[in-house]
Amino acid sequence: MSELENNNITFDDIAAGDNAGITYRRVESPRDAIFDELKQQPYTFEDIPRTPTKSRGAPGIAVFDYDNDGDLDVYVTNGPSAANSLYSNQLQETGEVTFIDVAEEAGVAATEQDSSGVSYGDIDNDGDYDLLVLGSGEPNRLFENQGDGSFVEITEQSGIGGGDKYSTSASMGDVNGDGLLDIVIANNFNWDNQIPIYIEPFALNEHNQLFINRGNNVFEDVSDSSGITNLAGFPEAEAGAASITWAIAMVDYDLDGDLDIIHADDQAAITPAQLGGVDSGFLHIFNNDGTGNFTDVSLETNLNITGSWMGLSFGDFNSDGYMDSFGSNLGEYPRLNLPGVFPNQTSRWFLGQANGTFIDPGLGELEATPFGWGTSTFDYDNDADTDIIFHGGLDLGLIVDASNPGALLQNDGEANFTYDSDGLANSTNHTRRNVQGVAVGDLNNDGFVDIVSVSNFDFPDAALADYEANYGSPFDETAAFVPTFIPTDNPGEFVWSGLEFPDGTLSVEINSADNGNNFVEVQTLGTVGLTEEGTVNRDGIVAVVLFTPEDGSTVMQPILGGSSYASQDSLAANFGLGEQERGTIEILWPGGVRNRIYDVSAGDRLVFPKFP
Repeated sequence: MSELENNNITFDDIAAGDNAGITYRRVESPRDAIFDELKQQPYTFEDIPRTPTKSRGAPGIAVFDYDNDGDLDVYVTNGPSAANSLYSNQLQETGEVTFIDVAEEAGVAATEQDSSGVSYGDIDNDGDYDLLVLGSGEPNRLFENQGDGSFVEITEQSGIGGGDKYSTSASMGDVNGDGLLDIVIANNFNWDNQIPIYIEPFALNEHNQLFINRGNNVFEDVSDSSGITNLAGFPEAEAGAASITWAIAMVDYDLDGDLDIIHADDQAAITPAQLGGVDSGFLHIFNNDGTGNFTDVSLETNLNITGSWMGLSFGDFNSDGYMDSFGSNLGEYPRLNLPGVFPNQTSRWFLGQANGTFIDPGLGELEATPFGWGTSTFDYDNDADTDIIFHGGLDLGLIVDASNPGALLQNDGEANFTYDSDGLANSTNHTRRNVQGVAVGDLNNDGFVDIVSVSNFDFPDAALADYEANYGSPFDETAAFVPTFIPTDNPGEFVWSGLEFPDGTLSVEINSADNGNNFVEVQTLGTVGLTEEGTVNRDGIVAVVLFTPEDGSTVMQPILGGSSYASQDSLAANFGLGEQERGTIEILWPGGVRNRIYDVSAGDRLVFPKFP
């Protein structure tokens, strides 16, 4: 495996300066008017709960080949009066990664919607990807792919709208083994204020929802009967209450052949039980009994750790054969400028154990972490282990956190992570972007994975102030914030700094792919609709792909129908071989069947169907 100093991988943002055909700008949401009004008067700590949440929106990203032309396209959500963008990759047409926005002509602009998260999958097993776009305080929208580059909205007849909830993230997968993709949606609270963040931990939250695919693109809401609304770890008086969920994923965490549900919840500024308050923000794991009935096993699996959990990603970080997870969090830096107590705010990874539990191995040399929203796990340097990227920025009312420069964490193969400060150094300065969604995929088909991220707003020049932090972390040097308000001579009183924030941007960072390491790419293919006895959804979503390079350690990549935060990675599994020339692929399919192929050669791109 390559050491960090020999890594030699860098990323270049081809979208910077509105290049490569990317002209995306995330517009503000209607609730931004509430914040504008607060800025015109003295601002106090009492005004923080009255400040709207995500007033500039909550954009997400999907990386997928919507038109089946052999290259990956990018869908990114936007706010009302601005169309969402479907950037069609022109790699096959021109030989270069450039984009044309075809959202309007494809029928997925959703211009009137204040769109947030997005996920995709083949809900009707007809060989193309359908698109789910979430709404903020309005129904979600489902678009059926027609197979000719266009979509038709089927929200009303599908029953997937979900009401006027504030939906953040979604994930697709087959919960009951019938070969059809079901959908789980993470919900939040009314974003016109932040009362659930600072004052009321339960009463104003919205339950997450599970929709079962009944065929013919019709879905049934089974949230209550499925068990996903029965959250563990709450006080007895709050039994049945909802949480603040930011990210959600369907993933087979215990590798038993059925999908489970994990969601990332926010303790926020609510004092936890260990300090005399109540616990409300965990990483909740709902274990599937194989039929679509779920039980919250967060306490049993040791993930009932309070935190401001924001994003989720998965892989086998230490190559021991068990699924590990990563959760992005508030980080150590924002709390330096906030009133209240915020323990357990580290973005960190948890290592899966043989008995289905998780352990926290600690941060090692990182010492402290910045704020995070979106996250993906991928082998960015193709050295045959699983690395992590997470981004984030947070508008906290008084300040905007800008502590995350793009946290690219390089794995040594044993789940010891080092911050690669050089990887993104020649790309966009992400400390000037309030990044939300993150997704990855190989956009130029060179065998190395690229990174796409979207911000809901950016920062003007000379706006950053340094945190007074000395954690001994590599992030200390770049951790900064933007003072939205500045103190007056009256204690506890502030006035607006006058700063105006530019609209958010889309970053498309292409991997330099120049360290000489080899790769293999695997695309899973379920056989529903292709064989008489097919039982796995067409894309093989929630399969787990394992790869073992010759003389190397096994790594794994779950095929997920949505995770990160508000976003979804490419469904292709990309594996690095380092200098090795061949290896073995094994797939754990939904239902528990395992298939294996030996002597796969470096550079192979395989479509791997499920064998009986």
